[in-house]
Amino acid sequence: MAHTEKADLAAQAAALTEFWSQREVARANGNLFKVAKGIGSTNWHAHDDQDEVFLVLSGRITIQLRDRDVELGPGELFVIPRGTEHCPVAEEEARFLLVGPEITSTAAGGKPEWSYSRRDDQLT
Repeated sequence: MAHTEKADLAAQAAALTEFWSQREVARANGNLFKVAKGIGSTNWHAHDDQDEVFLVLSGRITIQLRDRDVELGPGELFVIPRGTEHCPVAEEEARFLLVGPEITSTAAGGKPEWSYSRRDDQLT
């Protein structure tokens, strides 16, 4: 998929109907750029095959790690190294950009069961 148009990240994230789901907005250099929104928490998980990059667009996210918590606000970025157990938490709705080689919006990627209650056919 080649993207030659600009991407409105705020609008793309707002259009999501499931929390902790992802929508691809661009590809470059083997990476996918995906918007997502979250509230509550995911399940503890790790990605053995990829680093995961969070860039917060709005709201706040706490990335829980086994040894510390990392607080992120708008404009802040954090890289979770591959194989690192983590659990993102958002007390109120947060919107963010994820960067990595794969879509991780699955149970194996930490997506909680309750977030599957609504369907969005355009999620990838």
